[in-house]
Amino acid sequence: MKHLGILVICMGATLADASAAVYPRMAPISQYEMASRTEEIAVARSAAPASISAHARILVLGKRAYETAAPGDNGFVCLVVRSWDMSFDNPEFWNPRIRSPECFNAAGARSVLPRYLERTRWVLAGHSLARMRAQAAAARAAGEGMKPLPGAICFMMSRNGYLNDSVAGPWYPHVMSFALGVPPADLGAGLPGSWVDADDTNYKPVTIFMVIVPEWSDGTRIK
Repeated sequence: MKHLGILVICMGATLADASAAVYPRMAPISQYEMASRTEEIAVARSAAPASISAHARILVLGKRAYETAAPGDNGFVCLVVRSWDMSFDNPEFWNPRIRSPECFNAAGARSVLPRYLERTRWVLAGHSLARMRAQAAAARAAGEGMKPLPGAICFMMSRNGYLNDSVAGPWYPHVMSFALGVPPADLGAGLPGSWVDADDTNYKPVTIFMVIVPEWSDGTRIK
């Protein structure tokens, strides 16, 4: 396996050769929707092994917000995340091709996922990028920014994702953890021989730590 020399994060690093004009505005909402509710449920469940996702609550994109498509009984929440989970400065913020299957444990669902769900409500309500940027900044200034709970994690082990135009599909299967204001190197992220990588940009000031795992959620081993 190629080492992780250049960081490719869960929702995609900024492309070196990309221009912000590639996706200058939101596409028609139909381009962000999946072919069917059934397909979206299946892709959401593929984020984690079946032993987890089969008992998880499943969310699908609705007209005004994410909606519960299947109840769960293990505290996990799985969904297919779209492009607006990225930082506002990312040139792929409006990329309608992005599909990121993710499955949060209970701590992650309570303390990390709400940021994305709120941003989705803004997007579906038609808020401009400038307005969302201001709303997010105001929330942080008021001390209402994301504060991950201890033990908050998220599975991203699906072979069915499209994380950004750089990888043009899924990245490596991995499990993420979240920490507020922790430099990547503090946990050995990105160092030679380390299977830990990190993103301290898209959820700033939260750092996402990613541990590569050897198999996709369907049991297929990575090459």
